[in-house]
Amino acid sequence: MNKDRFNQWLSLGANIGVLIGIALLVIELGQNREMMRAQIRNEMAQGLAWIATQDVSDEDYADLRRRGDNGEELSETGRYQYRQYVFTFFRFWENMHYQYRIGLYDEVEFLRQKEAWRRALAERPGFVSFWCSKKTTFSPDFGTEIDELLSTHNCN
Repeated sequence: MNKDRFNQWLSLGANIGVLIGIALLVIELGQNREMMRAQIRNEMAQGLAWIATQDVSDEDYADLRRRGDNGEELSETGRYQYRQYVFTFFRFWENMHYQYRIGLYDEVEFLRQKEAWRRALAERPGFVSFWCSKKTTFSPDFGTEIDELLSTHNCN
């Protein structure tokens, strides 16, 4: 009987060890998720900083962007440069939207970003023009989100 009792205690100890292992795994997964959220937030901030420095470092590019944002006439090369600039913004926004949808971007921050998108679309006819011509190249969920934000200008 002593051997049976020993096996029961051994089995109980193993089961407790498994439960502790599972608990530690859950904690580690939570920490990993938080680390991923912080890393994504950092990458988003770096992306925005990079985009902002382009205007500061090149006066001609800043002028091109300003004229494009206002829907002014651009040369063929200028139109290409402006489209690339706006395409970068929309892909960046689409990435934010995706990260939010999968739970890696905070809702409060996402809602503030969405408000910034709404303002950008209201104040920059060039963004709306680009969106209307290229929206089918973006994810449908993101497309719906952007279409709902169009107020001052729209694709009609």
